[in-house]
Amino acid sequence: MKCNRLVDVGRRQFLKGGALATAGAVAAVVATPEQAKARALARVDYPANRLANIADLAVNTPLDVAYPDPDSPGVLLKLGQAVDGGVGPDGDIVAFSVLCPHKGWLLSYSATDKTLNCPGHHSRFDCEAGGQQIWGHATQNLPQFLLRVDDKGDIYADGVDDLIYGRLSNVL
Repeated sequence: MKCNRLVDVGRRQFLKGGALATAGAVAAVVATPEQAKARALARVDYPANRLANIADLAVNTPLDVAYPDPDSPGVLLKLGQAVDGGVGPDGDIVAFSVLCPHKGWLLSYSATDKTLNCPGHHSRFDCEAGGQQIWGHATQNLPQFLLRVDDKGDIYADGVDDLIYGRLSNVL
């Protein structure tokens, strides 16, 4: 008999804990606009670096870059239509790390569907959706470079929105 009561107490504690966890999850999802903006602005602040000039870009043709240092390959893209996080006069310029977040394989760009693709385990990332993973083994989206364009058309990277594969920390 005593054992059954312990099981019941365990179940009650489990359900109580589950209810509290659910309430916490709902509170985390229902955020004020300020909280949502703060989460969206979470980023890795690397030193600013000039990547290219708008004149160097052609629509849907990748330009190889390195950021935040020469050991970190990336790609700069002019997608041809405005996207979230895009910069430039048309809001269509984005940049990403091209190291797959799953195992660090070098990604290749597919102009057909504007994705970056991993030859290792076939993860695919949507460049028009901020590097969101759409297929494969990776467990996170691609790190996107935070860009700005100056009045001369020079494109600068000012940070990265996530940890780049192979980096043990978010600092150089």
